[in-house]
Amino acid sequence: MANTPYFDPAAFRFLRNLAKNNNRGWFNAHKAQYEATVRDPFLRLIADLAEPLAKISPHFRADPRPSGGSMFRIYRDTRFANDKTPYKTWLGARLFHERARQVHAPLFYVHIEPGRCFAGGGLWHPEGADLKRIRDFLVDNPATWKKAVQSKRFREHFGLGGESLIRPPGGYDPAHELIDDIKRKDFVASADFSDADAMSPQLKARLVDIFKGVAPMVDYLCAALDLEF
Repeated sequence: MANTPYFDPAAFRFLRNLAKNNNRGWFNAHKAQYEATVRDPFLRLIADLAEPLAKISPHFRADPRPSGGSMFRIYRDTRFANDKTPYKTWLGARLFHERARQVHAPLFYVHIEPGRCFAGGGLWHPEGADLKRIRDFLVDNPATWKKAVQSKRFREHFGLGGESLIRPPGGYDPAHELIDDIKRKDFVASADFSDADAMSPQLKARLVDIFKGVAPMVDYLCAALDLEF
């Protein structure tokens, strides 16, 4: 229902408690609470984002399946990690491009975590060939990029994140007007929102507004990689 929040304080209380008790025994004893107050509301949110997302771009998907869909599994892959805690203490969802299984494509993203909620979009860690295509596209199409990420609205609400090279990559003019962006290794932008926003009936509307704001950048990245938007 439109005026019913997806999350209530119990969801954030569970995530905080999980951070303090990140072990299988505690989680298994509280799994029903996780499913009722955290997982299932998040899946409902993802399902409800499908229609407005399709209006932004018909080529992106909000998949509410509990496994294999948009939601990140709560179970951490600890095989190669120094941190061996078994569970994520946050919720994440990638609203992915329809061709994401064939190519590394831009996406929209939602992150819910006590004290660190945000949403946005872009492309994280593109591989070498894709990274070069984006950099070359920036060289050839600077005006559209500037329109996407240097508008007043974008600068007021979004921050570009990710890693960058210290020096310009080889083969690119260090004096190019977009050299700071050409140096990027990630092309992502996000906007923060509060825990109170996450527990508000307006959460879906807030996320849709964020997706609309970051859509020109996602569109640009799709164009650079010859993907539909």
